[in-house]
Amino acid sequence: MADEAQNVSEYVTLISNDGYKFVVKRSAACVSGALRRMLDPKSNFSEAIENKATLENLNGVVLEKVCEYFYFHEKHKDSKDAPDMDFPPELCLELLMAADYLNSKLLQAPFKSMYSI
Repeated sequence: MADEAQNVSEYVTLISNDGYKFVVKRSAACVSGALRRMLDPKSNFSEAIENKATLENLNGVVLEKVCEYFYFHEKHKDSKDAPDMDFPPELCLELLMAADYLNSKLLQAPFKSMYSI
């Protein structure tokens, strides 16, 4: 039990399919349901033990924008009048697919009006 608590880091590394690494706060990464389950210390998944997750379905450009959104959400999660985050139009479909892959309803929300989800 002490080893589990000792192994839990405040930061985790997310790795894209093209090898880019993003070190993000664990609390921000856990906006994603899939990452939350992968990084749960009680799960005994290798991602939780190593504090890193390789996301084979996401390239570096998309993962960078996903990480930006994680921090954007952390910053504005208690705001009533949070501004909209800007997404490049050419990435919208890939970001929507990433949100689905990561099981992140929050990341899907900005695209609902665009794609009638």
